[in-house]
Amino acid sequence: MKPYIIQSLRLTAVLTVLLCIIYPVLISFAGKLSKGHGDGETVTINGKVVGYSLLGQKFDKPQYFWSRPSAVGYNAAGSAGSNKGPTNADYLKEVSNRVDTLLKYNPGIKKTDIPADLVTASGSGLDPDISPEAARLQVKRVAVNRGLNEQQVELLVEKQIKKPLLGLFGPSTVNVLQLNIALDELKK
Repeated sequence: MKPYIIQSLRLTAVLTVLLCIIYPVLISFAGKLSKGHGDGETVTINGKVVGYSLLGQKFDKPQYFWSRPSAVGYNAAGSAGSNKGPTNADYLKEVSNRVDTLLKYNPGIKKTDIPADLVTASGSGLDPDISPEAARLQVKRVAVNRGLNEQQVELLVEKQIKKPLLGLFGPSTVNVLQLNIALDELKK
């Protein structure tokens, strides 16, 4: 029995040093070598930070493209999904309210046209991207509210689409913050 206890204590000590000291130091060091130096990739306009490229933020004015909903109110400190399943009454009501809001502000679209990413939150609750279909669905509303030509806004969306890695890995996406910044630039 004694050899097993000594083995267990050694293993615990080794894993404690490895996982509580060495691993965090390596991850911190790797973060300092990344683009944002471990603090996130900020997006700056005229010397002012307007957001983070990898964190979603709320856009709810009709003249902007709307982000994917967030289960955590776009608070990066509380990154998480809602943990509500597709049969949860509260969740179904939230999704139904989001659908109704989209239909109200985007006249002429049908419920069946609404991509899931415009009415459901991502697993992290902080997804900065929407699908190209979700962006295209909002083109008419944005163009009308900004007094822009619809084709001009469609072209802007097409330019903002990020294709899958090597054309194979992952879906095409549109970063909502980058799209809205480009939209503001278009007006100038």
